[in-house]
Amino acid sequence: MSYVTPGDFAKKMVDAGEAKVFMSTKDTVIRAYMAGAILALAAAFAVSVTVNTGNPLVGALLFPVGFCMLYLMGFDLLTGVFTLVPLALIDRRPGVTLGGVMRNWGLVFLGNFAGALTVALFMAIIFTFGFSEAPNAIGEKIGHIGESRTVGYAAHGAAGMLTLFIRAVMCNWMVSTGVVAAMMSTSVPGKIMAMWMPILVFFYMGFEHSIVNMFLFPSGILLGGNFTWGDYFIWNEIPTVLGNLVGGLTFVGGMIYATHLKTSPDRARPGKVQAQVMPAE
Repeated sequence: MSYVTPGDFAKKMVDAGEAKVFMSTKDTVIRAYMAGAILALAAAFAVSVTVNTGNPLVGALLFPVGFCMLYLMGFDLLTGVFTLVPLALIDRRPGVTLGGVMRNWGLVFLGNFAGALTVALFMAIIFTFGFSEAPNAIGEKIGHIGESRTVGYAAHGAAGMLTLFIRAVMCNWMVSTGVVAAMMSTSVPGKIMAMWMPILVFFYMGFEHSIVNMFLFPSGILLGGNFTWGDYFIWNEIPTVLGNLVGGLTFVGGMIYATHLKTSPDRARPGKVQAQVMPAE
């Protein structure tokens, strides 16, 4: 598997965050667009598998294929840059500013959204034969997902918002673990194996991923889901983005940085008692 030790991949995390801050606008947007599109295709694939097999676990087992593809191709998700980019600021890398971090986040958000929205439109056309008939079973399922995870949260008020936020935190705890885990190996099979497990957990557990939702909810609206764009942004996308930020930066990036890159001195060890040798008589 060509294992990379935690101390080494912690430095790679900061290096990656620094590189993303200084990446050109064109490259940042293109890579984010492709990441959003590929992850959206993976979500459509997973929902299709779930509907056709009747087994959500099968869909969850196969969903990580999209994440692995976009990572190996060097594309960027908002959830990943939430975790990596701030580390370059925390580490005080030369030229890295809060403005640079926010610029990266903003461009990646826009690119991810555009890519996911493109696939949402394409899949809506496929599921309805160019909007000439009612959505098929997969399209209906996507519409119901959008309803339950917007107006479904709204029906519970503050408790629903809290639940949504915590699901988003837990999501990027897992997703960013996948991003970082890929740095533990220098081989393609090793990277895929390390990424697959936490992504499977997040998807099967129904946690809230801001980029997956950029596909599911707009396509749900296009397919006749009983919720609005306002419901989507207020009762899903905005809280999900904030929860993803907290989950990735706090529980993955911050923790690994604090213990593997900025390690504290070891505690003093008790001295060994030296055995006394009696002189020979």
